[in-house]
Amino acid sequence: MESVRQQKVARLIQKELADIFLKEGRALFGNVFISITTVRMSPDLGVAKNYLSIMLTENKAAVLKQIQVETKVIRKHLGERIKKQVRIIPEIIFYLDDNVDYANHMNDVISKITIPKKDDNIVDPEQYPKLKDKD
Repeated sequence: MESVRQQKVARLIQKELADIFLKEGRALFGNVFISITTVRMSPDLGVAKNYLSIMLTENKAAVLKQIQVETKVIRKHLGERIKKQVRIIPEIIFYLDDNVDYANHMNDVISKITIPKKDDNIVDPEQYPKLKDKD
């Protein structure tokens, strides 16, 4: 369970990183849409684990690798924005959040399932005559 302070700092970092990716992301990463789905703070507020959803690209792992290479630049931009609100600028670690992809996959799987209607005979009544009388 995160403390109130951890939650506040996480929300602040999420908001500022989203703004950084929106405004400066195109120059750094091209025409890719990056959103911050979750930020988890360590108890000492020294490390921020950021879970990213990357869209409009086929190779998400390559974009994540490029983001990890540019972590120092991103942290510098973050520090300029939040330096008056926190004592130390946390280290930032980026992870790929695949919850959206997993949810889309599950929706596809569920939509392919065929559910028989109540009137459809699932069991052949000729093969199981006892079931025929129970209706």
